[in-house]
Amino acid sequence: MTKILEAKNLHVIRGGSLLVDVPAMTIFEGETLSLIGPNGAGKTTLLQALSYLTKPSAGQVLFRGQAVGEAQPELEYRRRLAMVFQEPLLFDTTVFGNVASGLKIRGIGGAEARRIAESQLERFGIAHLRDRSAKTLSGGEAQRASLARAFAVSPEILFLDEPFAALDPPTRESIVSDLEKVLAETKTTTIMATHDRNEALRLSDRIAVMEGGRIAQIDRPAVILNRPVDEFVASFVGTETVLYGRIRENRRGTLAAVVNGTEIEAVGDALPGEEVVLCIRPENVTLAMGRGEAATSARNTFTGRIERIVPMGPYQRVHLDCGFPLVAYVTSQSLEGMGLIEDLQVAASVKATAIHVIRQGRRPAGTH
Repeated sequence: MTKILEAKNLHVIRGGSLLVDVPAMTIFEGETLSLIGPNGAGKTTLLQALSYLTKPSAGQVLFRGQAVGEAQPELEYRRRLAMVFQEPLLFDTTVFGNVASGLKIRGIGGAEARRIAESQLERFGIAHLRDRSAKTLSGGEAQRASLARAFAVSPEILFLDEPFAALDPPTRESIVSDLEKVLAETKTTTIMATHDRNEALRLSDRIAVMEGGRIAQIDRPAVILNRPVDEFVASFVGTETVLYGRIRENRRGTLAAVVNGTEIEAVGDALPGEEVVLCIRPENVTLAMGRGEAATSARNTFTGRIERIVPMGPYQRVHLDCGFPLVAYVTSQSLEGMGLIEDLQVAASVKATAIHVIRQGRRPAGTH
């Protein structure tokens, strides 16, 4: 894979506070990388530093191996990028005029500019708005115009800063779907800041989870989801059950961990006496009406009482008390078919291979 952008010892300091601290980061040509994390994690600040909208306080940004601001002039670098913000920044002209504006700045005009702009209007489904004033557009239409303008200049890197956060769900879904297709078609290198993990999972080749201005973990979506490096990453990417226990035994990679007096089997390389965190995703928990009915290959089957049921669109989130908290997802159809209600006793099963183990280290017996 070809490196297109690198950050080395990148710091952004404002008002005496260190907002971004990234020792090393690489973006590969053609990939989509999402920066996710809670508000204040530093996603937008890092995006601005990488795009040189904010000059880093220390460190380097390298574009195709050349340091920006040194061998690579800042203005020349920025002209090879495009950026779309949460609030569309459109000129007071027509939709066509906005989409063509970047081409004009780059010295492309006449029939060529018209051809490119009109193709992007078609691509993002706003050709019928060609002659409409940008001031009259809805939020979704304005964001489509912003995306069309960005892709019109064929950027070498596209930066997206929470581009869909202000949109209603149906509009958001429609635009994300279109963007997904365009990224697949163009293979445009894209860096997107978002707090929506589902959006990131859908669009990204890799995800960087940020906390406190630092990158806690960067990897492929499947790794981030199933092998988080710590409790913060686990909880942020949807691991609903995070348990703290101690290893009683390691049987050639099959661990017996004790959590609140209950033994749970998992797969890992922790040592006896070592404290661990067990991460269980809700989709990996299977519910049945009784321990005897739980026909499953899972070694872990627990009796639990349903504490509450939370609707989540087509799914229901079921919170259980098994002597430790456990969360499962079931479909609405399964909820109704099984007659699941609060206070009902059920059997909950999870395979040892579906439990991710984070090692915490050894502590003397009797200490916590």
